[in-house]
Amino acid sequence: MASARRRFGLAVASVLALATLGSPPAQAQQEPQARLKVVGGLADVSQYVRYEEPFWRRRITELTQGRVVAEIAPFDRSGIRGQEMLQLMRLGVVPFGTALLAVVATEEPEFNAVDLPALSPDMRTLRQTVGAYRPHIEQVLRERYSIELLGIYTYPAQVVFCTRPFNGLSDLAGRRIRTSSVGQSEMVQALGATPVVTPFAEMVQAIRGGVVECAITGTLSGNAVGLHEVTSHVHAMAITWGISIFGANQTAWAALSPDIQEIIRRGVADLEPEIWNAADRETGDGLACNAGQPACTTGRRGSMTVVPVTAADDDRRRRLLTEVVLPRWVNRCGMDCVEAWNEHLAPTLGIRAKPE
Repeated sequence: MASARRRFGLAVASVLALATLGSPPAQAQQEPQARLKVVGGLADVSQYVRYEEPFWRRRITELTQGRVVAEIAPFDRSGIRGQEMLQLMRLGVVPFGTALLAVVATEEPEFNAVDLPALSPDMRTLRQTVGAYRPHIEQVLRERYSIELLGIYTYPAQVVFCTRPFNGLSDLAGRRIRTSSVGQSEMVQALGATPVVTPFAEMVQAIRGGVVECAITGTLSGNAVGLHEVTSHVHAMAITWGISIFGANQTAWAALSPDIQEIIRRGVADLEPEIWNAADRETGDGLACNAGQPACTTGRRGSMTVVPVTAADDDRRRRLLTEVVLPRWVNRCGMDCVEAWNEHLAPTLGIRAKPE
C-alpha cells in the first residue's frame, strides 16, 4: 500500500505540476494561506474545460481575495485509475478530487444507485433521484472513506445511436450495441440485444467496421467524435448520465480555516447548478446538432432522425428497471443497498428493492 501511495502521489504531483505551467499568477500579491491540489473530471469535456478548471484556476482565488490558490488536472491525465479514486482520497494522496460514481461503483456499488440504467429518463427525474440519495452518499463517504462531500455533478444524457432505423427500445432486439458498464450491458441483454463493451475512443471505428451497429454514449460527445456521420437514428431517452462526486480528504479539509472552508463550500454550491444546467442544455443541443436542427449551437450539424420517447418506451424502461436492472444491482450489492434504496429512493420513485 505504501509503494502504491508513493507511485500515485508522484503521478498526481507531476501532472499537476505540468497543468500549472503558464498559469496566470495569483490575483493578490500576498502569500496564499492555502495551496490546493485538485483532481478534476474528464479532460476535454465541457464540465472540466468550462466549469471545473476555471473555477479552481481563477475563481477560488478571487473569492478568497488571494488567500487560496489551486492547481487542477483531469483525473484521466493524472496517472490515476478511476476505480481507485476513493481510496486515494481516503489516504490523502488526492486531497481534493472528483470521482465518477459508475467507475468507483466496482468498489462501492451503493453509489451506483443514483445512475442505474433506465432509472432517470430525463433531467427532472435525475434531479429528484440524486436529491433523495445525496444524504446517504454524504454519510458513506464520511464514514467509510473519510471524505467530505462538497458537490455532485452530472454529465449530459447517454442515449442510443444506431446505423439503421428504429422506433423505440423494443426494436433494438438482435442488434449489437456498444456499452460502457456492467449495468448498461445487463439492460441491453434484457432487450434481446448483444452488448459489446467498447472504449469511447474506439466507438466510431467499431461502428465503421461493423463490430457494433448501435452505441450508447452522450448526445453531444457522440456528435463531437462523429457519430452523426456513421449512424442515422438517435433515441431521445436517457439510458444513463454520468454522476460524479467532488470531495475533500477530511484531514486536508480540517487543515483549512473555517472561513476558507465556508468560502469553498459556497463556491462549489454555486458551481454545482451551473454544471447541472449545462448538462441539461448540452443534452438537448446534442440531439439538435445530430439532427441538423436550427437550435444547434455547440456541435456539428448532421442529418439524423431523433426517435421520440413513446409511452411504450417508458413502460418498457420501467419494466427493465424493476425486473432486471434493480434486482441484479441488489444481487451485486447486498442488503445494505436494499435498505439504502428503500429508505431514500423508494418514497420518491415508488419502487421498492427486494432482497435476493
